[in-house]
Amino acid sequence: MNDGLDALRAALKAAPAPDADAKARAMALAMENFDRLQGSAEAGRSSEDRPKAAPLNGVRRMFHALTSRPALAATTSVAALVIGVAVILPVADLRLGKPELPPETPVARTAEPGPAEATLSADRTAAPLADAAPQPEAKAVAADELARTEESDAASSAVAAAPEPQAEAAMPEALPSAPVAGLAAEGEMRLRAEAPAEGGGVKGYAAAPAPDAMLAPPENTEAYANDAPNPVKVTAEEPVSTFSIDVDTASYAVVRSSLTSGYLPGPEQVRVEEMVNYFPYAYPAPTPEQAFASTVSVMPTPWNPGTRLVTIGIQGALPEVAARPPLNLVFLIDTSGSMEDANKLPLLKQSLSLMLAELRPEDQVAIVAYAGSAGEVLPPTAAADRAAILAALDNLMAGGSTAGAEGLELAYRVAEGMKAEGEVSRILLATDGDFNVGIDDPEGLEAYVARKRETGTYLSVLGFGRGNLDDAIMQALAQNGNGTAAYIDTLSEARKVLVDQLTGALFPIADDVKIQVEWNPATVAEYRLIGYETRSLRREDFNNDKVDAGEIGAGTQVTALYEVTAPGSEALLNDPLRYGAAPAGGTGEELGFLRLRWKAPGAEVSTLAETPITGEEAATAETRFAAAIAGFGQLLQGSVYLGDWGWDEAIALAQANRGEDGFGYRSEAVNLMRLAQALDR
Repeated sequence: MNDGLDALRAALKAAPAPDADAKARAMALAMENFDRLQGSAEAGRSSEDRPKAAPLNGVRRMFHALTSRPALAATTSVAALVIGVAVILPVADLRLGKPELPPETPVARTAEPGPAEATLSADRTAAPLADAAPQPEAKAVAADELARTEESDAASSAVAAAPEPQAEAAMPEALPSAPVAGLAAEGEMRLRAEAPAEGGGVKGYAAAPAPDAMLAPPENTEAYANDAPNPVKVTAEEPVSTFSIDVDTASYAVVRSSLTSGYLPGPEQVRVEEMVNYFPYAYPAPTPEQAFASTVSVMPTPWNPGTRLVTIGIQGALPEVAARPPLNLVFLIDTSGSMEDANKLPLLKQSLSLMLAELRPEDQVAIVAYAGSAGEVLPPTAAADRAAILAALDNLMAGGSTAGAEGLELAYRVAEGMKAEGEVSRILLATDGDFNVGIDDPEGLEAYVARKRETGTYLSVLGFGRGNLDDAIMQALAQNGNGTAAYIDTLSEARKVLVDQLTGALFPIADDVKIQVEWNPATVAEYRLIGYETRSLRREDFNNDKVDAGEIGAGTQVTALYEVTAPGSEALLNDPLRYGAAPAGGTGEELGFLRLRWKAPGAEVSTLAETPITGEEAATAETRFAAAIAGFGQLLQGSVYLGDWGWDEAIALAQANRGEDGFGYRSEAVNLMRLAQALDR
């Protein structure tokens, strides 16, 4: 038996005979104070007619029992009867043992879920929140019960810790109540063990506000670079469509991350061209004299029988790997506090380590890290010294603010010092995009990186994590740095981007690649470019070699899709103008004319290639699968152009045209469609 109970037993035996009148007064005053704390003098409501609220955990039920009206009155009576002895009863001892929780209890989602959710550690006695947010009435009851519990706790603590009472001393008019507003807002309460005093003593427990980790997950601050979907255009009014190519794939991986986390991505997260370009296609290879070759196919539009779908595919040349120039790589790594999650810095380290085996001995690697400030973690080191590179990666720790601008400046300086004639230099920025020190707006970053690309150093971006992913900054950096943007959500995705596609990602074969299509008003009355909203160019930009555009790496592919409508089709969405000029006649029966313009890396003058679109180009399983993915993206966006075409049709089209799928990317896409269909119901 512990000392506290022994002392209590001795005190009770030594107490004088109770005074009946004093006992009655104490009992009446205790009940009056209890009613005052509850804010009502009404009798307790029975459980049968009480609205159902979120279940209380074991700790709350025990406290409720201990602080009920009869229990509080009994406790008050005992305190009034004990004279000359002040006994503090530990709540834990009265409970006959502390309740045990599982080692890890997740906090339930109360809003749109994020990938990184707070958890409760083993020593916390708070129970899990409800699996879903309660209905408004249940919320009110739950809050009311919690407030009552907390006020009762305060009352028990005040009575237990009261100074020695005199025989007939009156109780205070009102018991001091513990602050409950913060606890009610947090929706959780825990018991904190206090260390026993020297020489023994009774271990006590006191109510304390919940720690930060027990609060709801932090607010989602993700930002995405996207524009409204391209509208249908009237060919007679605007026959020319111009845009910069895009080989980024970040949007598809973000969509996959959202779906596998159990929720549909927002329309702003979906860039259809990046979803389409995520997959490899079996396009014909260019001749040795060509930097790339173009392929066109035409097919009925799956979601609209009254229109046709024109697919333009570009296949970059793939020089022998042994013939590629040496690479100078600067790993620019975000080590700020926001990168501490397992799917950020730890995954980043694993991802970058995968690519080291693909580098050649003459390649060089340097590492720059930035948090509150930037520093060179690893000076330029031969790729053959993998031990030194891996050790430098392994020593990186997350913490501090995000001095992204300072990190970029240092990375460009390091890259400049690594350059040699005939070599390729590239900065590989790995971040969640959450810059908060220095240049922190996309416009400022665009201007800075645009100036730096003139030095010949490319900048690519790898995004990690969710919750604060700043896709807008990542896109601004990659597009203006003559690089690409990818999102890494799994180690498998890291292998795809940094191993399977390493040569294309790091070895450019064409810069400032632009596409322009002139549609023939005689055969195409309306057209719509699917995707590429953030890559749109003005018509006059096509011939202006000063205007920046996308790059193509060795072996890289680019796919673009247009939906076109013939004159007189029932699918036309625009009425002819009453006073408009008659459209100019086209040349023969061509649908349009495709023009490509690009520069060799480092060149000042562009090259032009032209190809007619006859309308006779046959579709293949490759282009039909691309159409299925374009439909997938539009379904996620809630496109108004799909009519009654839905998930069943998209799944069937993709399933029937998977073709060669050595790495399972296309099968994964079908399963993601099925998951999106289930979540969309």
